[in-house]
Amino acid sequence: MINLTLNAEAKDRLTILCLGSHSDDIEIGCGGTILRLAELYPHSVFHWVVFSAIGVREAEARRAATLFVDPMRLKGPLLKTFQDGFMPFVGAEVKAVFEELKLEISPDIILTHNSRDAHQDHRTIAELTWNTFRDHFILEYEIPKYDGDMGQPNVFFPLELELCQKKTQYILDTFQSQHAKRWFQQETFLSLLRLRGMECNAPSGYAEAFYCRKLVL
Repeated sequence: MINLTLNAEAKDRLTILCLGSHSDDIEIGCGGTILRLAELYPHSVFHWVVFSAIGVREAEARRAATLFVDPMRLKGPLLKTFQDGFMPFVGAEVKAVFEELKLEISPDIILTHNSRDAHQDHRTIAELTWNTFRDHFILEYEIPKYDGDMGQPNVFFPLELELCQKKTQYILDTFQSQHAKRWFQQETFLSLLRLRGMECNAPSGYAEAFYCRKLVL
């Protein structure tokens, strides 16, 4: 196992772009990493974009973003209203959002969906992330779901159990509209964190995992 450390000493802050198809994707996929990065790099700025935040899920997404990131360091959240499940069929409109983002920011880190995710919206956002930001550090997060599409990630971010519990509690407290889903439970989220922590031999036993196509040392 090779350990790498982000070096932000040469900059006043990191610019981090968080992309999610739906209201709870960012929090489930990389919420712990966001909480930890906010601790490690207190001058960092987080740009938060959700492509489908409709009705009650808009309010949930807005509240969650301010829980995971200090509002003073949060740009957004930018909340769009693309229909769940239909993003591949309105790809030009989704791409236009990315083109606007490209003109506004050049992130140090981009957190986005896994390009091999079983959900069509997730794949669309992942593809457009790479299509838009061609020379950036991109980490693809994972979302547990019924499809059983968990893969073999190659980047791990160890997290303390206390931070994992904070992440899961924020998710459960905020996204009340999702509680009817049988998988939407603290045990599901902690189990995945524990599994990835075991795989990377994290000191705490917990970690979030990502897929990285390109990494320059």
